[in-house]
Amino acid sequence: MHSAEVLIPILVPLGLFTMIFGLVYIKSRENMAMIERGMNPKEFANRPAPYRNLKNGLLLLGAGIGLALAYFITVYVLHDEENPALWFAFIGIGGGIGLISSYKIEKRELLDKPQDQ
Repeated sequence: MHSAEVLIPILVPLGLFTMIFGLVYIKSRENMAMIERGMNPKEFANRPAPYRNLKNGLLLLGAGIGLALAYFITVYVLHDEENPALWFAFIGIGGGIGLISSYKIEKRELLDKPQDQ
């Protein structure tokens, strides 16, 4: 067994534990900072996010379109020549286009909504 293979069963659980510990630590620090400023952390934990589904949907749609486009380019233009960078690039581009379109829709909806304040 190679030396790197011995480290994998040790480092993977250690990295997972460190990640979970870091997330819990940061969340508790955020809650303590909110309490120090006189805010209630439970009010902000359950705040509505009306455009979350739109954002996730457009992100996945853009990534899917990017995957399909990368497939068609690989099959019909490059004639099955494997290029993983092309796949990742089109996933990123498609996801980015989805997020930008989500931002544009949210911005248009917020500007068209009358301000009752």
